[in-house]
Amino acid sequence: MSMNKLNKAYPVAIVGGGPVGLFLAILLRLRNIDCVVLEKRTSRITHSRSLGIHPVSLELMEEIGLANPLIEEGIKIRRGMAWSDHKKLGVLSFESCPGPYRFVLSLPQYKTEQLLENKLNNIDPRCLVRGARLAGLKQNRTSVDLSIQSEGRGGQSCSIRCNLLVGCDGNNSFVRNAAGFSFDGKQYPDTYVMGDFSDNTDLGNAAGIFLHSAGLIESFPLGRERRRWVVKTDHFIPSPDRTTLETMIRRRINHELSGTTNYMLSSFGVQKYLANPMANRRIFLAGDAAHIISPIGGQGMNLGWFDAHALSGHLKKMITGKADPAEQGEQYSASRRRAARKAARRAELNMRLGRSSLFPYPKNGLVWLMLNTPLKRLMAQVFTMRGLDKWPI
Repeated sequence: MSMNKLNKAYPVAIVGGGPVGLFLAILLRLRNIDCVVLEKRTSRITHSRSLGIHPVSLELMEEIGLANPLIEEGIKIRRGMAWSDHKKLGVLSFESCPGPYRFVLSLPQYKTEQLLENKLNNIDPRCLVRGARLAGLKQNRTSVDLSIQSEGRGGQSCSIRCNLLVGCDGNNSFVRNAAGFSFDGKQYPDTYVMGDFSDNTDLGNAAGIFLHSAGLIESFPLGRERRRWVVKTDHFIPSPDRTTLETMIRRRINHELSGTTNYMLSSFGVQKYLANPMANRRIFLAGDAAHIISPIGGQGMNLGWFDAHALSGHLKKMITGKADPAEQGEQYSASRRRAARKAARRAELNMRLGRSSLFPYPKNGLVWLMLNTPLKRLMAQVFTMRGLDKWPI
């Protein structure tokens, strides 16, 4: 929908049309709550970012009728195979996890967003507004006033009012900054290079985890005979080339990528940040706007979906007049901050296991125990985000 067709007021306005904002909008519309999604991008980013959809998230997607369409598009990763420098440490199988989804689904984020957007458009084609950049906000006692600027031709602007506002607008969230939320955390020293290549391994649909003494290498199937490689680096490489990545992989695990096709290269550092609180009267945060954790382990997007799922229930109570926004905000903020802290600890464990080490034997011994004793059932559930709100890790 174009900006000139916006209503003057909405019960809920969502800023950010990524996977979290789209999922929240679907939940609200299925509960007959009117809302608008303001997305500043005029088109979807088509390079793949997040990949892993965990079983617990597929259970959420089942509620909106999207689990099977996602599974049909993705690759089922039923096991991860782990190696040290010189030998195989073991296999982490997800077959022992609670059903019905005993796998991690590998699906590029742009495909996930496409399915979510199609679902939302089928429910309410007027809900998503592209090219709409939030330029200002003012929270009042009973509403929030929004100033919106068009990203398209003509520089159109308008103002709307909403009862409740949700920022799903990413790690540089305008909503979070404009509303004055604190965002506390730190930058880790860990850095990585990531690349998508045609698949020339014999891993099939399994993930490969190489805990080399020089640093972690991860390898995940993407479908269409492609595979993603993630390599731990000693320092940040701002403009990586395929030769650099290929050399590190060859030296560490003796695997050759020189004859493959490269589709994407990027590098990234790792941060941990958490909004405090995640709600302020009539303004709420979800997804990367509320928390940033290490992408190693693939929890970030999934954690955002659980934010949206929890928040949709709180929003319904507020919109129907059954609960006070301040009280609901406190409950939402406390529970989701607790879940984010646990997810961050799990991500940090994954990251520590992948760091370079002069003495890797204790670490490799710990991983061997995780994969070859009854602990493997617990670890399979931890790595698929089970028990995030109950377990201490």
